Amino acid sequence: MSFHTPGQLAGSPFATPGQAALKFNSLWTIQVEDGWSLFATHPVNRDDLPFRLVTGLVDSDRFNDGGINFPAVWTEPEFSGLLRKGTPVAQCFAVPRVEPQLEYEVFDEKRQASYAQTVADILSTPGVYRKRFRARRGRSTSE
Repeated sequence: MSFHTPGQLAGSPFATPGQAALKFNSLWTIQVEDGWSLFATHPVNRDDLPFRLVTGLVDSDRFNDGGINFPAVWTEPEFSGLLRKGTPVAQCFAVPRVEPQLEYEVFDEKRQASYAQTVADILSTPGVYRKRFRARRGRSTSE
């Protein structure tokens, strides 16, 4: 563990005058396929941690000869103690580094009616999303 200069956070919601960013140093790296990046973020659903990781992208198809360091800020200024061995500090996902081709569509009357019915079903009956729309591993959504 070390520190980034305060300039590392300049312009971000985490910038606090005079506060340096933590740096979780790693001695490992991740190499992904050409054209892919690594999306690093705070561990999902871990608001109990006394720090907040600064989310970012690492072009780890190109940068993989050195360890990946993860900047963070303390969210509990009064924290005193140790982080237990095995405490997650980052969660990473490989993402393609391509510009998405977005298409915009205007809802026609049929699509508006379908939208309204789906929202009404979800609001009126528990489990609609889970039972009708969420994919289950090894099964089709129609089973």
